[in-house]
Amino acid sequence: MDNSLQNIYIQTLPCGVKFAFKKAPSPVAYCALSIRSGTRHEPEELPGTAHFAEHMLFKGTTRHCQREINNRLERLGGELNAFTTKEETVVHSTTLKEDIGKSADLLFEIVLSSTFPEKELIKERSVIIDEINMYKDSPAERIYDDFEELLFGNHPLSRSILGNAKSLKKISTKDLQSYAESRFIPPALCFTAVADMEPEVVVNMVEKAISRHLNGTKEIENPLQATFGSESSLDKGTIFRKEISRKNHQAHCILGTSAYSLYDKNRLTLLLLCNMLGGPSSNSRLNQSLRERSALVYTVESSYTQYSDTGTFAIYFGCDKGDVEKCLSLTDKEIGYFRDGRMTETQLKAAKKQLLGQHAISSDNGEVQALSMGKSLLSYGNVMPDSEIRRLIEEITTEDIRRVACEVLAPERLSTLIYR
Repeated sequence: MDNSLQNIYIQTLPCGVKFAFKKAPSPVAYCALSIRSGTRHEPEELPGTAHFAEHMLFKGTTRHCQREINNRLERLGGELNAFTTKEETVVHSTTLKEDIGKSADLLFEIVLSSTFPEKELIKERSVIIDEINMYKDSPAERIYDDFEELLFGNHPLSRSILGNAKSLKKISTKDLQSYAESRFIPPALCFTAVADMEPEVVVNMVEKAISRHLNGTKEIENPLQATFGSESSLDKGTIFRKEISRKNHQAHCILGTSAYSLYDKNRLTLLLLCNMLGGPSSNSRLNQSLRERSALVYTVESSYTQYSDTGTFAIYFGCDKGDVEKCLSLTDKEIGYFRDGRMTETQLKAAKKQLLGQHAISSDNGEVQALSMGKSLLSYGNVMPDSEIRRLIEEITTEDIRRVACEVLAPERLSTLIYR
C-alpha cells in the first residue's frame, strides 16, 4: 500500500511483520521496531516482566554479547534506545542513512534472538530496582501510577510499568525467554523507518534481517487489534476520593477519570478539549487560572492517554498544602466552562489552529515520525494521513466539545487522589 498523500509506503511482509516507510530528505535515518508487548500482556504473578525484558534486550543475543551490541551503532555515531508502555515495547535507532541496514539488522537481532543471560539479569535487576526507588522520590510522577492503580483496580492496566522489587526478584531468565517467545513474534511486530532512500531498498534490508534472526513462530491471541471504531468505553474504572499522607513540601493532586479508547470516534474531540484545558502552552485555561492569575501553582497540566479498550483523562497540579481545595475549585470552574457550552466559535477556531500547529511542529522530526507511524501501524494496521487528521479536527464543533465535556468530565465521574 502506498499512502501517497504523505509519501508513506505501507505493506505486510510475507512473515507477518507490518512495514511502513516515509522518504525524507536527510542524511539521517530513523528506525523503530514496535511490539505489541506491554504491561497488560505480562504474567499477572510477575508484574514488571515486559519492562524487564526490554532492558535485557541489550544484554546479549545468540550472536553478540552486551558490549558488542552497545558498540554496534554507537561506533558509527548512531544511537540505540527503547521504552515500554502498558501496551507496547519499542526499540528504536538513529543512524546515518548509509547504515540503515545495520540498524534494521540489530533491531531484529535483539528482539528475535536475545538470550537474557543470567549474569546480566542479576545486574540489571538492581538497576531497575534503583529506577523504582528513584521514581518513588518523584511524587509528580508516582501519583500517576497510584491514580491508575486505583482507577483500574484488578485490571492489568492498573499495574506499574516498572513492577516492584518483590516481583523483580522472582523473574528468571527462563521467565523472560518464555515471555519473549510468546510475544516477540512477527505478527506482533511493526517496523517503521524515515530515510532518504527508496522503500523497496529498505524492505529488502528488513526481510534479510528477519530471515537471519527469525527462529520459528508461535501464535499469540489478537496480536493486532481486530475491531476498530468501537464505541465509548467510559464504563471502565472506579470512582474514588483518596488522600495519602506524604512528607513532601508540596501537595500533589490528580483529578481524573476513565476516557475514550484508541478506537473511539470521540477521541480527537477529547484531545482538543485536553489541549485547551491544560495543554503544553502557557495560554491553556488551567495555566492562566491557577498560575498566571492566582499564583497558586508552578505546574498544572492535563493529559489524555489512550489504550486499546479504554483511556485515562487526568489533570495534575502541585501546590501548597493549604491551597488544594482552592485549586480544585478553580479547576472545576474551568471544566464547567466547557460543560456549560460557553465556548465560542472564535475560541474553537483558535484552539484548532493551535493543536494543528503543535502537531505539525512536533511531527517535523524523523524520530517522532518513525515512532508515530509505529504506534499507528500497531494500533490500526495503517497510518492516518495528516490531511485526514486535519479534516477530522476541523469538523469538531462547539457542541461536540460541550457533549464530550459533559460525558467524560461529569462531576459524578471524576476521581481525586491527593498527596498531602
